[in-house]
Amino acid sequence: MFWIIWVILVGLIAGWATGKIMKGSGYGPLMDILLGIAGAIVGGFILRLLGFYTTGGLLPSILVAILGAVILVALARKLSKA
Repeated sequence: MFWIIWVILVGLIAGWATGKIMKGSGYGPLMDILLGIAGAIVGGFILRLLGFYTTGGLLPSILVAILGAVILVALARKLSKA
């Protein structure tokens, strides 16, 4: 049960921060959470490919999720303009 709360918390914070970083107004709380969760997956995958591993904890998890979410938003914006 705690794991689900952890994922939602990280997703919410990462989605909100991504909205601020990417100069958007966000996509609403639910989409921000989903974007943050997807960003955590993408960010973790990219960092593992580059040879970096996080040791866990709230702050590293949020930073990795923000990195991945920023990449996802940038990619989505690029594809929508094409």
